[in-house]
Amino acid sequence: MQSDLCARVKGASDDHPVTYVDPATEEKTTHGTADGRKACLQHCLTYTATQAIVAGAGARALGIKVHPTAAAAALAISFGTHYAADRRVPGKGLLEKIATKTGKGGFYKLADFGMNGAFHLDSVWHHGWETVAAVVATTKATTR
Repeated sequence: MQSDLCARVKGASDDHPVTYVDPATEEKTTHGTADGRKACLQHCLTYTATQAIVAGAGARALGIKVHPTAAAAALAISFGTHYAADRRVPGKGLLEKIATKTGKGGFYKLADFGMNGAFHLDSVWHHGWETVAAVVATTKATTR
């Protein structure tokens, strides 16, 4: 759940600005840290809201009553970890730092042979934290 602008700008910083070309108007705009944070925040808010709606509907359809505090904690985990991973400022992003410190910096930077290391590490990060969030969400869950 993100616009093209958010997808392209969410990692922007003053040191690494992003030039965005609007696909409809072809207008070019340059974005720095404030716009990058705003784009990432907007993406994470819409993503988390979508999760709340879909997970709530799914739980209802399956006859599961999720405890409100557990649901809120799970959504907070999802939001926080998603924002932390998606603010991929070159040289300063969390996933790049983790990859570098664990000897996987080369894989993170890989963008050849049909592979994109940053994309794969991002995906694994999100899936791992979504699993943690799902466990938290089902704490104290009951049947309807």
